[in-house]
Amino acid sequence: MARLVGVDIPNDKPVKISLTYIYGIGRYTAENICKDAKVDGMIRVKDLTDEQLGAIRNELSKYKTEGDLRREVALNIKRLTEISCYRGIRHKRGLPVRGQRSKTNARTRKGPRKTIANKKMAPQG
Repeated sequence: MARLVGVDIPNDKPVKISLTYIYGIGRYTAENICKDAKVDGMIRVKDLTDEQLGAIRNELSKYKTEGDLRREVALNIKRLTEISCYRGIRHKRGLPVRGQRSKTNARTRKGPRKTIANKKMAPQG
């Protein structure tokens, strides 16, 4: 496995797919990195030469990835909660932040249902 910015990327996948294992790099950015590094994105990682890996490392250094990006996102959320804006309050309460409905759905954000004693649902008519 090749190691880029502290992440082991899979050897048996094409470069542009393997780069997406790095936090902060998606498909589009991975293709741009390959293009700028002058590396064919469909080459398997195990077939890369040391010069090609070096070129990819140089291109990756231009992007904010992994720990730096995670830290920045965490600080942004912390700032929102400290100023108690609407989005910060939603983050604090563990509710959807971007305007989704939360009376029903939102189970991913809210977690499993907590049943309340003697609460009956209105009959469906």
